[in-house]
Amino acid sequence: MYDVIIIGGGPAGITAGIYAARKKLNTLLITKDFVGQVGKTGPIENYPGLYQISGLELLEKFKNQLKEFKVKIKTADIRKIRKVQDKFIVQTERKENFVGKSVIVASGRDPRPLEIPGEKELIGKGVSYCEICDAPFFKDKIVVVIGGGNSGFEAAIGLAKFAKKIYILEHSSKVLADGANQERAKKTGKVKVILNAKATKILGTNLVKGLICEDRIQKKEKTLTIDGVFVMIGQIPATGFIKDLVDFNKIDEVKINSRTCETKTPGIFAAGDVTDVKYKQIVIACAEGAKAALSAYEYLEKQKSEKAI
Repeated sequence: MYDVIIIGGGPAGITAGIYAARKKLNTLLITKDFVGQVGKTGPIENYPGLYQISGLELLEKFKNQLKEFKVKIKTADIRKIRKVQDKFIVQTERKENFVGKSVIVASGRDPRPLEIPGEKELIGKGVSYCEICDAPFFKDKIVVVIGGGNSGFEAAIGLAKFAKKIYILEHSSKVLADGANQERAKKTGKVKVILNAKATKILGTNLVKGLICEDRIQKKEKTLTIDGVFVMIGQIPATGFIKDLVDFNKIDEVKINSRTCETKTPGIFAAGDVTDVKYKQIVIACAEGAKAALSAYEYLEKQKSEKAI
């Protein structure tokens, strides 16, 4: 049995692991990978002391520091969490069960899908949610980026190093990306923005061959002949495994006590982008992970004291 089981290998989860280990808690960290949202981020320029670093490099530093402590690491997806008396049973997709006295949920967010025909069938065959991961596969190809926010424009800028042409499809009548990102994309000479565009179907059998999109103003469809689709329309909290044990806000973020990271269930804490904390920043996720681990330690100490009486 573990004192604390941490779910998630991003900044919040790793920091929680470091702080839990420093408190001499028997700690298990379960994560599907050490990439997550941060690993899919380009240059990071606002993490104190590091000036500029890629998301993957920053996570590698975090992970290496975690491994200096006595934290057991398990690579797996979580299926569900159950509470049995005052213990928690964490079950993975492989139906492995781990028992903990407390749990810290730091599972972050998953890419928001388009939910259009052809998307699921062609994931990994031209449909991607990570430009940093997959851009090299599209050398001299034509690709489409869905989403005209900063994520979409940053993806297009990264893709411009490999692809010969990039379309950015924006659902509304104007893009939301910062002016600096728009200017950088323009300078590549490879990016074309299409406004008022709604993607309706991805074409292809074994590989992406095209995209059907609708002009929302003229109500006319057209087909783009392309080789890849990068979906950049936001993210949703990864919380499917914990539905009955915590409360959620209207956008499915876990509600927590902002002082302690406690959820409605004693012994379950949450930290990072999965929660309703207002700002989603790496440095804030780290701070919330530390807070959650310290709160879990206090919870466990209180449990010991109550049992000793």
